[in-house]
Amino acid sequence: MIYNQNKVEMLRQRYPEGTRICMDSMDDYCPIESGTCGTVEFVDDAGTLHCKFDNGRTFGVVPDVDKFHKIDLEQTQVNEQTEEITETEDIEESEEMNMSM
Repeated sequence: MIYNQNKVEMLRQRYPEGTRICMDSMDDYCPIESGTCGTVEFVDDAGTLHCKFDNGRTFGVVPDVDKFHKIDLEQTQVNEQTEEITETEDIEESEEMNMSM
């Protein structure tokens, strides 16, 4: 799908470099799996969001064709903090087990 210049500019403003997105679904022969998150690198002149995904793949995401949602920066920070807390808790539990042996 090719968008007019106004739509492309709107997409560039909504999804600037560094914006985090999460794939919901993609109709492709080798899709990015649902739930995979990625970072927008740039929006080209056709309106395709070129993204680098956390699983190492790079892919062009087409708005209105591929289903995805934007991830709020606050939500990303909360998830990262939760992961750090979980890792810390796992380490503490491991240390307690070693001390009791």
